[in-house]
Amino acid sequence: MKHCAAGLALLVWGVAGVGSAQERSFDGVSVDLGNLYRLSKARTRSISPENFTGEKGKGGMAVEGTGKNAARDLGQKWKVSPSVKIEAGTTFTLAQIDGPGAIQHIWMTPTGNWRFSILRFYWDGETSPSVEVPVGDFFASVPGRYAQISSLPVAVNPGSAFNCYWVMPFRKSARVTLENFDQSPMTLYYQVTYALADVPADA
Repeated sequence: MKHCAAGLALLVWGVAGVGSAQERSFDGVSVDLGNLYRLSKARTRSISPENFTGEKGKGGMAVEGTGKNAARDLGQKWKVSPSVKIEAGTTFTLAQIDGPGAIQHIWMTPTGNWRFSILRFYWDGETSPSVEVPVGDFFASVPGRYAQISSLPVAVNPGSAFNCYWVMPFRKSARVTLENFDQSPMTLYYQVTYALADVPADA
């Protein structure tokens, strides 16, 4: 009887241990110093003027773009399309992503008046944005002039390079746009990094 009881206890402990390990599995959505060592099934993708869709293996494939002349002697894969030109009074789609997943990092260097560029985020097929804010305000640069910021969620580096590390999850889709309602065109260098993975139920 003692052996049976011990065996049953080990079986229960083992099942509980497996369940506990499964509960602790890493989804790959929120990456920080506390989980850098962990593996997940998340698939990381990156959208930029070199790869507007974030499709795997399509970075550096552009043959037309704002850098075509500068890269004329280098050819494809040499920053032929490092940026986009957004005309006055128009809206450009920075990212259109099918989920589930989460945006993990946004980098951009917008020119022009930052108060005249409106950043919008739409989640899961929304017709009205959940986030609508001047681009400078979003990156904690309200005055419209460069000031270095060094923090975990937002970093503004020399050259007016804006970085955002807020984790922004979505279940069905994510769409990010930038409207230029200035009277002059603007040039935008940008990159949106995201992970395709299941998001927590309470996100």
